[in-house]
Amino acid sequence: MSVSLLDLQHRTDEIVPQKPPVDPATLRHKQFLERPDWRRIPAYADVDEGQFLDHHWQSKRTITRPEKLLEALQGLVSDDFISDATKGFAIAPMSVRVTPYLLSLIDWSQPYADPLRIQFIPLASRFLPDHPKLGLDSLGERADAPVPGLTHRYADKALFLPLDTCPVYCRFCTRSYAVGVDTEEVEKTHFKVDEARWRRAFQYIASRPELEDVVVSGGDAYNLRAEQLLSIGETLLAMGNIRRIRLATKGPAVMPQKILTDDAWFDAVTRIVELGRKLHKEVALHTHFNHPNEITGITRDAMHKLLEHGITVRNQSVLIRGVNDDPETMRLLVKRLGHVNVHPYYVYVHDLVKGAEDLRTTVQAALDIEKQVRGSTAGFNTPTFVVDAPGGGGKRDAHSFEHYDRGTGISVYQAPSVKPGQQYLYFDPIDRLPAEGRSRWADPREHAVMIDEALRASR
Repeated sequence: MSVSLLDLQHRTDEIVPQKPPVDPATLRHKQFLERPDWRRIPAYADVDEGQFLDHHWQSKRTITRPEKLLEALQGLVSDDFISDATKGFAIAPMSVRVTPYLLSLIDWSQPYADPLRIQFIPLASRFLPDHPKLGLDSLGERADAPVPGLTHRYADKALFLPLDTCPVYCRFCTRSYAVGVDTEEVEKTHFKVDEARWRRAFQYIASRPELEDVVVSGGDAYNLRAEQLLSIGETLLAMGNIRRIRLATKGPAVMPQKILTDDAWFDAVTRIVELGRKLHKEVALHTHFNHPNEITGITRDAMHKLLEHGITVRNQSVLIRGVNDDPETMRLLVKRLGHVNVHPYYVYVHDLVKGAEDLRTTVQAALDIEKQVRGSTAGFNTPTFVVDAPGGGGKRDAHSFEHYDRGTGISVYQAPSVKPGQQYLYFDPIDRLPAEGRSRWADPREHAVMIDEALRASR
């Protein structure tokens, strides 16, 4: 039985509302930028829409040298900002890689405050000393690697790193020990495309019947050629033990044009998803949006294309100071992701990453924000806020600490299904602690004392 719109209107008139309807103008999650104004950047002033929407053009014009990036900004920002960024790149552990699309989304009239600039362009004036307990591979991925480029931490899941490049390089990357080229600060552990290394990883995965779930990351699955991606997908799906594959990529947030115009790569993803479906196995795309401004009409079109081909997309955000560490921004991000059919999956409390201390927040900030976000939309579109326990404990619900001292910023977690009996410590950024906590961390003799206090209190 069908119901006409006129009939529905008549029935609506008879309803006594419990609350007034929302003014559509207040639904900000639906009101995003259709097309960025790339022509306001002098370097792209003569670029037409066809070029800007082409992934080949975006890839070829991606900036990989600090001096080229700053050259593109001449006339848009002050000389002081250029000097600040030049010094910032010199001390940053992560090399630079920025797409024209990403540059076009940044508000260059307010470069110090812009949430996208904060994520990709370091400034010396914002630099904070690394936490004394921070290490280059803070999550201990290499310690759980049976073969190079494969981390087997959770019983039934493995992380496969087929390459070490991405479409952009994020300042806060937890894999800065491997991703990108060497910098003045860091000599990387490289995972180049190497079929012999891949074979060793595949042999290990096939030999472990408990492994059911593989995350194909890197680097970034966006940077795999179509035939490489297809080969990896088909190889993994052919294994009887594998039930799920996740293709991890930052790409939709920084170059959605690839989904729309790289037919070969998109067809490879589609073929893997369809093959998985025939084999009753799940293949999904996991991506990484951190701020509502990263979602545009181009993003929507790309996500619609994925949805039309039955491809599930989930999002993993990082909680970043000055980017999304307030309830209003996080609610808007979550709602906007849902609007373009991307499921918010995780929000990570920022890992302890070299050169990114100014981006980190406290565990308490995550708890407060999650409380405000939960209930603003459906549960399946509400992310879980997690701490990826330093040292290899894996992802723990941020609330699930055994002990949390807000004064010293030390939280203690356990991971009984991952590494039973071990305890893992997360450290809040020192500059966000009360005066007494900052004073204690300023004294190296107090470090072991504070850790011992936290461990004893957690037992």
